[in-house]
Amino acid sequence: MPKARIALTMPRLGLYGGAEGFGWRLAEALAAQGHSVDFLCGRAEGTPPAGVTPVVLGRPPLGRALKNLWYAWAVDRRLEREGYDVVIGLGRTWRQDILRVGGGPQTVFNRLTEAAYGDGLARSFKRLRRALSPSSAVISWLEARQFDAPESRNQQVVCVSDLVRDWLLEAHPALDPARVSVVYNRPDLTRFAPLAPERRAELRAGQGLADSDVVVCTAGTNFALKGVGTLIRALTLLPPNFRLAVAGGRGPERWLACARELGVANRVRFAGKVSDMQGFYGAADVFALPTYYDACSNAVLEALACGLPSISSSRNGSAVFVPPRHILADPADAEGLARLIQDAAAEPTHAAGRPTFVWPEDRPCGLAPYLDMVRDLLTQKGIRP
Repeated sequence: MPKARIALTMPRLGLYGGAEGFGWRLAEALAAQGHSVDFLCGRAEGTPPAGVTPVVLGRPPLGRALKNLWYAWAVDRRLEREGYDVVIGLGRTWRQDILRVGGGPQTVFNRLTEAAYGDGLARSFKRLRRALSPSSAVISWLEARQFDAPESRNQQVVCVSDLVRDWLLEAHPALDPARVSVVYNRPDLTRFAPLAPERRAELRAGQGLADSDVVVCTAGTNFALKGVGTLIRALTLLPPNFRLAVAGGRGPERWLACARELGVANRVRFAGKVSDMQGFYGAADVFALPTYYDACSNAVLEALACGLPSISSSRNGSAVFVPPRHILADPADAEGLARLIQDAAAEPTHAAGRPTFVWPEDRPCGLAPYLDMVRDLLTQKGIRP
């Protein structure tokens, strides 16, 4: 017999995307423990995990703002009718026992990312668009209900990094800090390790790289927010043997134009979607992510696991895993980034003794803390866990 009825709420059930992948794995793990697991979603993609029942609430063909409102309302109605033993919220809903916060507050995001869109009129226009956006207004309203409404005060809030926790408490000072914990993302780091010298040499030769070339790599989808512009400007301040490789994203034309204007287009490669990320990291010499906003970038952890000296801005939750000497205070500081890149490139190679990344024991991570929370909640409610 199932131990308990558990609901997870998220607009999409699927494996594409970091948050979606986490929701999938958590549902799978709860079902493996014998619980009856419903996944309340707007749409489901692919065959669900064994023991997990998708409850597709639908999302009307309306704009983003109304889709978000519809989903939150539909989840609320379903939860009111069903009376689940434990509800885990993975999106912008307000009736749950455990709420996982995978991003950060809208107000903090808007403030920290304005500079990514340029100066003067460009930044003012972006600010105006956000102020007039129905979607932004809806997100702000949903967040207020999630964190400030009386019915939200008993929920356990779990942030994906200490930085997100700080942002959340800044934006919602009425939140009880004792109810806000941190559980880090932990990607499958067994897939990432330093390459054998022969494999590294093969990959670099295939890219036409000389032994003297120093490859700075980065990865992400939103080039503006990930600081690709800062990386290109930093490249102009580095010796001619320094090159930039960018994985992911769509439509690099704007950034290629920037590189051409600055005279470094022949030193920049946009690789698009990369299937072999271990090889991508392994062929490089330095990883750099001067991001304007990142809750907890997996790419930093992957690069560290591959033995790369990794640079991050202070606005990235996973920057806690990076040595302080590799932290960039201002993601727009191209001169500072160039200095950090040169210093990192001069450090000993992995073959000469650079330590591989080991997860710190004092950083809770992965699925286990959530399974423990569910067990404790069921015990408190008198349900056999």
